Amino acid sequence: MTTDFRKLAAPAVLGLSPYVPGKPLSELEREYGIHDSVKLASNENPLGPSPRAVQAATAALGGIRFYPDGNGHELRQALARHHAIAPECITLGNGSNDLLVMLAEAFLAPGVEAAMSEYCFQIFPLAAQATGATVAIAPANPRKAAMPLGHDVKALRAAVNARTRIVFIANPNNPTGTWLAPGELRGFIKSLPDTTLVVVDEAYHDYSRAVDCPDASAWLSDLPNLVVLRTFSKAYGLAGLRVGYGLSHPDVAELLNRVRQPFNVSVVGLAAASAALGDRPHVEAVAVLNRAGVEQLTQGCRAVDIACLPTAGNFLLIDLGRPAAPIYQALLRAGVIVRPMAPYGLPNYLRISTGTAAQNERCIKALAAALGSAA
Repeated sequence: MTTDFRKLAAPAVLGLSPYVPGKPLSELEREYGIHDSVKLASNENPLGPSPRAVQAATAALGGIRFYPDGNGHELRQALARHHAIAPECITLGNGSNDLLVMLAEAFLAPGVEAAMSEYCFQIFPLAAQATGATVAIAPANPRKAAMPLGHDVKALRAAVNARTRIVFIANPNNPTGTWLAPGELRGFIKSLPDTTLVVVDEAYHDYSRAVDCPDASAWLSDLPNLVVLRTFSKAYGLAGLRVGYGLSHPDVAELLNRVRQPFNVSVVGLAAASAALGDRPHVEAVAVLNRAGVEQLTQGCRAVDIACLPTAGNFLLIDLGRPAAPIYQALLRAGVIVRPMAPYGLPNYLRISTGTAAQNERCIKALAAALGSAA
């Protein structure tokens, strides 16, 4: 007799839909029998990591028979210097996603709530729902707004009540690329009750310096209910090593460390992240390449009458004005992987990560050909 394991699962788990990542290059090439494909689906860094990080990671391989430093002392000290903050305010994670799960485990449970915006990062509701907490979704800005589909802070504030323990905000937001300006975000945080944490996910912060997108970590000293998340996966190019961190009041960090898994960042990840943090010129070069890529992709989309949302990230959200699935499939056949947005409730949209100039040009030509074939 076959056991129905669904009957054994926690009720909150039954309501979850698994997160679907971007299609890997190997899977595309295996399915379609093609080679030399391009992945512009997962907001990865086309320059890759700093040579210093690669050197440190390679050297660290000699120590992989040992468990990593469970406290991540060297990396936490480096981060403390980088952010001018006490090490006790820092929590390390296996990517910033790990911090999202820790926050949910530490502060959410059945009977309390988490608030977030429509079209927010998909891990926000998944982490909250897994705890059995109620998820309140605030309507996003309308499509004709200055920040289309971005956070509507008035609607988000209206979703907060006495049971709300966490508000999740990505700034810049993934998948829209939109952002909240300093006064708007700070004013929202200050309006919240002391019993509500606001988690500002700044995964794309290093790409957002050319616009009025704030560094919320500068506010930690006077906003004790603020938690800021960062990652080494984007501008630092260490996505495959999974290293992220949270900055918070030390009392919040102490609670997060109660649920943090032992040795959650690897020996190689700790070494590479510490080295990457010290190579600021590499991060600046990544940001310069990204700004050029955003402009190149934007102009390419405009040339074929495709609307692009404003972005402070390393990706563009584009509105095809028609179901995006056929265009997505045509791009796959051309060896270009982008991200369909139907799982976010945006079936007419695609998200395109910036790549090298050659990769961007290939995507633009493939998109134009796909649109022409579909006309």
